[in-house]
Amino acid sequence: MALVNEWAYIGLFFAVAWIFPLLPIIGARFLAPAKPNVIKQSTYECGVETVGDTWVQFKVQYYIYGLIFLVFDVEIIFLFPWALAYNQLDFFGFAAGLLFIFFLFDALVYAWRKDALEWL
Repeated sequence: MALVNEWAYIGLFFAVAWIFPLLPIIGARFLAPAKPNVIKQSTYECGVETVGDTWVQFKVQYYIYGLIFLVFDVEIIFLFPWALAYNQLDFFGFAAGLLFIFFLFDALVYAWRKDALEWL
């Protein structure tokens, strides 16, 4: 019986994980006001009406540049605890940190060779 109680928490967690995000989505279908008109469906940017074509294509290079920045920025955060615990690390922890830095450097060299860091 004790084993069933332990699994009940996991089942409850999965049920809440499904129900919690679905409730606002389903509730918005029934509670959202639905009176569309031309003014509400017009495209605007920051409260200013657009002039000309609203469909503008951006180069993929801008998105790649942003993603590379985001990846390296987030991965550097993983090095912070490693740097704080530097004096207490054994050889395996030190080697794992160096391997992580090597992978970051390898990814930077790869992006550099593919000209992903060129801002044109």
